[in-house]
Amino acid sequence: MSAAPQVAPDEIADRIGALLKEFKLPSAATEMVPRLLAAGHDDALATVREVLEVEAEDRRQRRIGRLRRASRLPPGKTFDTFNEKRLPAPLARTLKELARGDFVDQAINVLAFGLPGTGKSHACAALGHALVEAGRSVLFVPTFAVVQDLLAAKRDLTLPRALRKLDHFEVLVLDDLGYVQQSAEETEVLFTLMSERYERRSMVITSNLVFSQWEQIFKNPMTTAAAIDRVVHHSVILEFDVPSYRGEEAKSRKERSTGGAPAQRK
Repeated sequence: MSAAPQVAPDEIADRIGALLKEFKLPSAATEMVPRLLAAGHDDALATVREVLEVEAEDRRQRRIGRLRRASRLPPGKTFDTFNEKRLPAPLARTLKELARGDFVDQAINVLAFGLPGTGKSHACAALGHALVEAGRSVLFVPTFAVVQDLLAAKRDLTLPRALRKLDHFEVLVLDDLGYVQQSAEETEVLFTLMSERYERRSMVITSNLVFSQWEQIFKNPMTTAAAIDRVVHHSVILEFDVPSYRGEEAKSRKERSTGGAPAQRK
């Protein structure tokens, strides 16, 4: 068995200092290593670093747990349970690239289009789970639900507070945009939400309506154009141009029940 690679003392010391700063212990970050060295405890540095690494990982897991509970992401809808083989290779690669989370730092939006049953909601939920694992704050919510919440807040004169609460999430996943036809008031608060997040926070939007059909949502042509402009300006577009997986499963069940034999002609 080969020996573990040796880590330079300076690297260990730097890592100890970085971890203590991460734990918001600035005095310890400045004093611990010099005092241990002055006391002749050079050999203790590696052990100190190991203990601090354990603490760092424990804190990371606790934070991920909090983020996951707050995210409302559907349990089990991860990339592990997502059949990416159904997707075109470029789309599967793009999803993997997005899972790294770089788009969040640039407030880029992700727009997923496709007919019902093509897997766009599962894929975007899986993306949300991956971002949570990376320490990002995510909220997954059906569009109609967030619209109703904002509409109630507007009626209670607390809309700014409700928008600030949503602003705490780096990524807002709006599932099924356009699934429910919006009234004028509902359209107004949805547009306000998009405008508030524009160039500041990322949105991941799934929809079975392409842009040419968004006037069904926003009613007014000018509002429709303004909404599209805001979400598309900095965006990645994912097109789920694949058959419905529900239809494929139904077909498979039928074939299994008939032993795969072709149907007899009448």
